[in-house]
Amino acid sequence: MNTRAEVFRLRHPLADEAATQSLGRELALFVRPGDWILLFGDLGAGKTTLARAFIRALLPPDMAEETEVPSPTFTLVQPYDATRVPVAHVDLYRIADPFEVEELGLAELAADHALLVEWPDRLPDLPRDRLEVHLADAEGGKSRVAELIGHGAWAARLKRLAAANDFLARAPGSAAPIRRRFLQGDASTRRYERISAPGRPPMILMDMPERPDGPPIRDGKSYDELAHLARSVRAVWAVNTELRRQGYSAPEIFAHDFDAGLLLLEDFGDAVFGRLYGEGRMPELLRAATELLADMAGRDWPREVALPDGGAYRLADYDKQAFLVEAELLCDWFWPRVKAGAPCPQEARATFLEAMETLLAFARPGGERPVWVLRDYHSPNLIWLPGRDGVRRVGLIDTQDAVIGPAAYDLASLLQDARITVPEPLEREMLAMYCDLRAAREPAFDEAALRLSYAVMGAQRAAKVLGIFTRLHRRDGKPHYLAHLPRVAHWLLRNLERRDGLPAAGGEALTALLDWLDAHLPEVRALAAEHERESVI
Repeated sequence: MNTRAEVFRLRHPLADEAATQSLGRELALFVRPGDWILLFGDLGAGKTTLARAFIRALLPPDMAEETEVPSPTFTLVQPYDATRVPVAHVDLYRIADPFEVEELGLAELAADHALLVEWPDRLPDLPRDRLEVHLADAEGGKSRVAELIGHGAWAARLKRLAAANDFLARAPGSAAPIRRRFLQGDASTRRYERISAPGRPPMILMDMPERPDGPPIRDGKSYDELAHLARSVRAVWAVNTELRRQGYSAPEIFAHDFDAGLLLLEDFGDAVFGRLYGEGRMPELLRAATELLADMAGRDWPREVALPDGGAYRLADYDKQAFLVEAELLCDWFWPRVKAGAPCPQEARATFLEAMETLLAFARPGGERPVWVLRDYHSPNLIWLPGRDGVRRVGLIDTQDAVIGPAAYDLASLLQDARITVPEPLEREMLAMYCDLRAAREPAFDEAALRLSYAVMGAQRAAKVLGIFTRLHRRDGKPHYLAHLPRVAHWLLRNLERRDGLPAAGGEALTALLDWLDAHLPEVRALAAEHERESVI
């Protein structure tokens, strides 16, 4: 068996010092904790110039220029913890004995820092996953060149760097110099950059390489297949294009490369709903976002969108397999967390899925037309655009996982926000307003059936999110999502306890799942009580 790590090489001309600094900033866009970036080159080759630009690119903008970034020639190790990714700048020039390197504790630092190492030939061993940057003179000393060699995990990232550079060089207006800045991503593996250039509107580079299938989990299909999750930028192009055609504010797409998995998108700015909620604007913004959903519910939505390469992107139905495999994340991830690592017993899992499947019958009111369900219609993905009119004031991002299904799902996603507490009186007010808007436009609108669908979809979503947030902590090393579990548990119970104005059969189905939770996962009720105590305080 071949155990050699993958290697990828990239040659990068450096015309002057500014080009060396630009390369440092570019590498900072791809760095992660635990990375080893090794800088090779003679004295005066530009290693420290590149390192300073790299570190400053990771600092908050208001600190980048004023923060001193000294060469660690005498200190040997200079850590930076205010950076987006903690960094340790290491200079081994004065190291004579490899055993001295061990005393520096670099392996321990690499647990949560990226290591930027000058004179790495002093290291006793080179890590398997590393980026080597070899700086040398070119053209008889008139310029320099950097040879980048990605080993192991860095090979794939270096390929993405090369693909992004090529894409941006081919994009409209590429002759103008551009500025690239890291943009905080979401809970996914997608990567984003902010792109600015003279005379061009602000843009976002979306880096979303096509995802391979995961392991099969049921009927020979992966989780992504069962849940109908987007695996390429074709979904982003199709959904955004149709939303814009229907008169909504999805980002315009300035350039695309489907095969490379890259898009250049309109930048809506930083007026994210979640941030504006903290400024006391939650009622105003929820009202606008609720009006948009009522408007969407009254439109006809296509199952396919034509793509510019001659193909078509087809939206899946939010069907039984997607509904159940998402809800089952509660058993897969949340159950072991609250049961000291023990897996969910098959009998408990079976009765949970049976209760969920019974609820599915009430997910879409009879006679309601199917709509596009964006699935992530909540505070992190809604951006306020006050310069626009009507429903166009709500900017829609992260829409690529759209499916065709019940209108109530996105309403529950909005009003039962998993990250920010929406007060229940405001939630009830917005739900009533939504029903009034629908009733005014649709003579046959069934408010009781909609309210039941809202409770069902809210319960399914809360069960799913309890699993996803636990998975983000356990599998992906993102513990901050655990802080939201009490809020999500509250909404799960609140949905299952809804009875006012609901059809009797639907109420019985909600009760069955509530009884299951109380019998098998009383920890959900304890978490919900924690949220309610905090809300009172």
